[in-house]
Amino acid sequence: MIVRWGIEELEGMLEKLEARVPVLVTSSRWAGLDLPVARRFEGVRPHVPVATVAAALTAAEGADSVVGLGGGSAIDTAKAVSARLGLPLVSIPTTYAGAEWTPYFGMRDEERGVKSGGAGARLAGIVYEPKLTLDLPREETVGTAMNALAHCAEALYVEGRNEEADRHALAGASLIDRHLPEVLESLRDLPPRTGLLEGAAEAGAALAGAGLALGHAMAQALGGRYGLPHGALNAICLPAALRFNEGVAAQTIARFGAAMGTEHPIERVEELAGLGGFRRLRELGVPSDELDEVGEATAERSGAKANPRRAAPAEIAALLRSVW
Repeated sequence: MIVRWGIEELEGMLEKLEARVPVLVTSSRWAGLDLPVARRFEGVRPHVPVATVAAALTAAEGADSVVGLGGGSAIDTAKAVSARLGLPLVSIPTTYAGAEWTPYFGMRDEERGVKSGGAGARLAGIVYEPKLTLDLPREETVGTAMNALAHCAEALYVEGRNEEADRHALAGASLIDRHLPEVLESLRDLPPRTGLLEGAAEAGAALAGAGLALGHAMAQALGGRYGLPHGALNAICLPAALRFNEGVAAQTIARFGAAMGTEHPIERVEELAGLGGFRRLRELGVPSDELDEVGEATAERSGAKANPRRAAPAEIAALLRSVW
């Protein structure tokens, strides 16, 4: 996959891919951005509703490539189009979510409150432009950065872990820990934003190389059921997952902490999450009387099954209650 920095690189990348009729998949937030695309779909919505994917597929008829611009929902919508139509995809992420690195994608059935997904996106390239992150609000900045940090943590102990992914995970954890507080001191300061985006890129490479584990599985089950921000949910769920895995992955979690310059990695994760106000599930409106059902849904997700310590539904529900 081709990775370039600077939005001016997009035109050359599309030429290299021989993309003559690229379709842009984005939200209204980026509708006016001047890009070398032939057509546009600007109807992306949070959590990738299946109806939105259907509308994007209609807009992409006759295109020979896809450009996904935006956060995780925009990139996932573009990946769904890429997979369904067999088109090469170039992603331009505007958050730290890391979706640009994986061929799989999530979708949400809004009527049933269930998150499903697919795979097979043809990942062709990524263009990183830090300037596009300068208007990212504080809450979304912290949430998507914590999602990236969760990619780093879980890549280190998930069943698919490997040395190359470990290198990306440790580099990403170090950059995110260093630059997230700096970004929050001045949201429109470009150098810290660039450093944080570099950390997210490392985290995305770790995700692509290793995979997801229990913390993400809990966040996905909650997000599918309640339509809540994925980053905020990861920020809250990751510490619980780390504590659950300490008994089997203590040394690995210590490596994660060392990358962040701390002997107390779980507490550091909670501290960083708190910068965005992410502390308890109840503050996001999650009802306590449905956590058993969420635990059951989580246990069926691939991330839970790839966790180094298998968690039963009742154990997951207990973890959820610990952060409720």
